[in-house]
Amino acid sequence: MSETTTPICEYGTKIVPFNLKCTNDKIWNIDNAKGERGILVFFICNHCPFVKAILPKLVRVTNTLLDYGIHSIGIMSNDVQDYPEDSYENMKKIAIKNKFSFPYVIDETQDIAKNFGAVCTPDFFGYNSSLELQYRGRLDATRMTMTNNDLEPELLNAMIEIAQTGKGPAEQIPSVGCSIKWK
Repeated sequence: MSETTTPICEYGTKIVPFNLKCTNDKIWNIDNAKGERGILVFFICNHCPFVKAILPKLVRVTNTLLDYGIHSIGIMSNDVQDYPEDSYENMKKIAIKNKFSFPYVIDETQDIAKNFGAVCTPDFFGYNSSLELQYRGRLDATRMTMTNNDLEPELLNAMIEIAQTGKGPAEQIPSVGCSIKWK
């Protein structure tokens, strides 16, 4: 495992277009994934201990954001040859087991991760209704082990601020996770 930290948010960067296959076998793109007030795009995978530690909270956050007009999409970009736990079939199992309300899509070519500049799992990109980047931080202070719910919900607060004002917070703490497993 190689621990990696995300870069600082480049406010206003336009979202990268995508067409990716979901665990429900549908194709998702920006037009059918975005919400009225924005979209949260995040890179996750099945095997990463950082992702496993935050997954229950992430599901709660994405469900709450629906009430604010923010939709979410999870993208898995790891090399499944070297990391078979991240396979498409296993993605389907994880999505069902964790009751994902968001599409969980596979980036088989890894082009989308490269175009976004994603570096780790989890890596969060919060966009406003104009599809301009406003958040590139962490979910909260959880690391590789599950923690209680007393931590400040940084991602949730930031995305609510984006839904209400179109702007993300000035201060953002980078996400930390396992490096994306490149081919």
